Amino acid sequence: MKQTSIRVLDDKDLEFIEALRNLKVPRNVATLITYLANANEATSREIEMGTNLRQPEVSIAMRSLRQNKWVEERDIKAEGKGRPMKVYKLGVPLESIITFYEEETNRESTQAMMSIQRLKELTTA
Repeated sequence: MKQTSIRVLDDKDLEFIEALRNLKVPRNVATLITYLANANEATSREIEMGTNLRQPEVSIAMRSLRQNKWVEERDIKAEGKGRPMKVYKLGVPLESIITFYEEETNRESTQAMMSIQRLKELTTA
């Protein structure tokens, strides 16, 4: 039997996930970003085991990372017969992802403040 080590999330990782969640990042996406930021690369199975996410949750979160072009994937040949396994890693620095959410939050905040200002104008007219 082959022995492998799987990275698991620690308290600092859980705090990072919670900070992303406070920015309205879906739990699965926040967990996947955090895991991949700390693992050089990982298979879907390693991600499932290390994050306690189910396979469909990993797939849905991975779709979001692909849409933003934040993840790189490659195939590795499985031993014996069978489909190749996909190996994933973040394709952008973590700082770029944080900047994306910072800019998105600033846009939303600006829009909300404009709406509040318009409401004030309408009540004084």
